[in-house]
Amino acid sequence: MNQSDNTANNRAIDSLLNFETVKYFSNEEYEASKFNEALQIYEKSATKTTNSLSILNIGQDVIISLGLVALMILSATKINQGKMTVGDLIMVNTYLFQLSIPLSILGFAYREIKNALVGMEDMFNLLDIPEEVEDSKDAKELTISKGEVAFKEVNFAYNQERPILHDISFTIDSGKTLAIVGSSRAGKSTISRLLFRFYDINSGSITIDGQDIRGVTQSSLRKAIGIVPQDTVLFNDTIYYNIAYGDNSASYDEVIAASKNAHIHEFIISLPEGYETQVGERGLKLSGGEKQRIAIARTLLKNPSIYVFDEATSSLDTKTEKLIQASLKEISEHYTTLIIAHRLSTIIDADEIIVLDNGYIVERGNHKTLLKQKGYYAELWYKQQEEELNNN
Repeated sequence: MNQSDNTANNRAIDSLLNFETVKYFSNEEYEASKFNEALQIYEKSATKTTNSLSILNIGQDVIISLGLVALMILSATKINQGKMTVGDLIMVNTYLFQLSIPLSILGFAYREIKNALVGMEDMFNLLDIPEEVEDSKDAKELTISKGEVAFKEVNFAYNQERPILHDISFTIDSGKTLAIVGSSRAGKSTISRLLFRFYDINSGSITIDGQDIRGVTQSSLRKAIGIVPQDTVLFNDTIYYNIAYGDNSASYDEVIAASKNAHIHEFIISLPEGYETQVGERGLKLSGGEKQRIAIARTLLKNPSIYVFDEATSSLDTKTEKLIQASLKEISEHYTTLIIAHRLSTIIDADEIIVLDNGYIVERGNHKTLLKQKGYYAELWYKQQEEELNNN
């Protein structure tokens, strides 16, 4: 019954979280029918459980009742023979009633224990799943002096059948900006995941200020890096909460300052409830650009030594993007910055640009150098410029 209940609940949650997609494809009736199917399975399981419990309770009651009748007959016979007194009968009867109380709840206890065991099985199965990455026993805290990031001959694959990165090497000096561009599934976002050590590389090394990230604690590593991801996720709470999540100890003034740097403050104070506005499930009450600016403010508030911007301005309009780019450029002058981009106009000021294709570095250099090479980067640049002219 527990499993069918979980299935029905998961179906309902999945449909509600993706309600926009359901509406886009006019699949309300389809989702309702699927939920009804899950409910019917649950109802059958619940009915079966209730019936079995009822049979168990009836059986217990019959046994207890027959025992009482047999005891009364036996006791009456013993009293008639003078072998028992009325007081003995009362005492035995009292003990039997005391024994019947725990027996009567045996069926209820059986059902609860069985349900709990199902939940415990799921919990232990979850606990048995090995962690993707674990700190070594002698892991040390990451010490940041400059914030220099270096990838050296890094190879990585999520599974052996599909390698993602091949011999990736680059260095980002303190105060410098490295941009990574390439086609979809070229391995751009994988680089940021490896830097955060969500996965361990197959070979090579990733170091920060000369310290291999496999030899430091994950908590100290991730505290040193701030990221604005491509897919912004917000908590179902207030705007203030989501920005302050970057630094739980930050003051109100610091949150406001981060919002201003992300050019979201004016929008927030224009709302009826200001910073106390609820963003909704996954931030659905906000536009993509508004969510992205909140994510940028959250990362700025964290004030890390290393910044990673993964398509950080992809959902912004041109005017806001230029304002954000000005802020990010100012940040990049003082911190190590890694930018993963699709729009090449956002990375023309990068100190070095790496072009990935199928997990290989095929071109590298600054914007002007890559244009002179007239390779993949130049082709992509002129294509995007032409598209922007046509759109305007």
